[in-house]
Amino acid sequence: MIAKVIHRFIKSNIFICYPLSVICYLFVCGCVNTEYNVGTHRQDIIFYSTEKEIAMGQAISKEVSKQMKISNSPYDIERINKIGKKIIEVCDRKEINYYFYVITGDKNGTTEDKNAFSVPGGYIYIYKPLLDDLNDDELAFVLAHEVGHVVSRHVIKKLQAAMGYNLLILASGATSRDGQFTQGLSFALEQIMAAYSREDEFNADEIAVKYTKALGYDPKAGINVMEKLYKENKKKIYPISYFRTHPYTAQRIAHIKETLHLPLDVADYIN
Repeated sequence: MIAKVIHRFIKSNIFICYPLSVICYLFVCGCVNTEYNVGTHRQDIIFYSTEKEIAMGQAISKEVSKQMKISNSPYDIERINKIGKKIIEVCDRKEINYYFYVITGDKNGTTEDKNAFSVPGGYIYIYKPLLDDLNDDELAFVLAHEVGHVVSRHVIKKLQAAMGYNLLILASGATSRDGQFTQGLSFALEQIMAAYSREDEFNADEIAVKYTKALGYDPKAGINVMEKLYKENKKKIYPISYFRTHPYTAQRIAHIKETLHLPLDVADYIN
């Protein structure tokens, strides 16, 4: 009865109080869970189960494969999988599988973009120009950072905040592949490529430090990556870059240093 009342209230006030009303409705219907987040060490409100997150990741991954060229180079595949598998061994979130891919460009040609991103359900992508520019320590940090976003469910939380429950269902492929599905999937991709909050970036960097350190990689490589990409992006503007989609570069460098208990220089305090 309560659920029916809230449902009628939502329908009549959808544009006035959408976020709050949806959360109330989903709580009553049992669609929202609070669970311990192994990445942030907090209780989080989650609309989406792990199974549905995996289904959404599969749908988005298929869309990425349609829009992007995925490297079939044995060297590229072996390199990211070798490091990626090590990261999975120390990863805090074990209930999903992780997949690592190298993007060489879109369907129109190669790319100069230096970027990396993660998709719900454990799909990790890195652009080849960035891959080629990193040594193994730096690559381990970037991959661990992206895995960290999945571990802390940053991706799914960002999507559920931006899209709401119904559009998430559509984007997961749980319904027929009609115009609404395409709209939901397209919007999901846009949100994935958008910048994370500073808090989420700091958390993913902390996780990257933890994982790389545990595996014997140099965790200070994260600082090298940030400095390298910052310098390069001042020389040339890329359409989409790791620097652009991962803001707060100076603050992130300082935070990595603090996490490693390294002294800050004057530039860190100024920035």
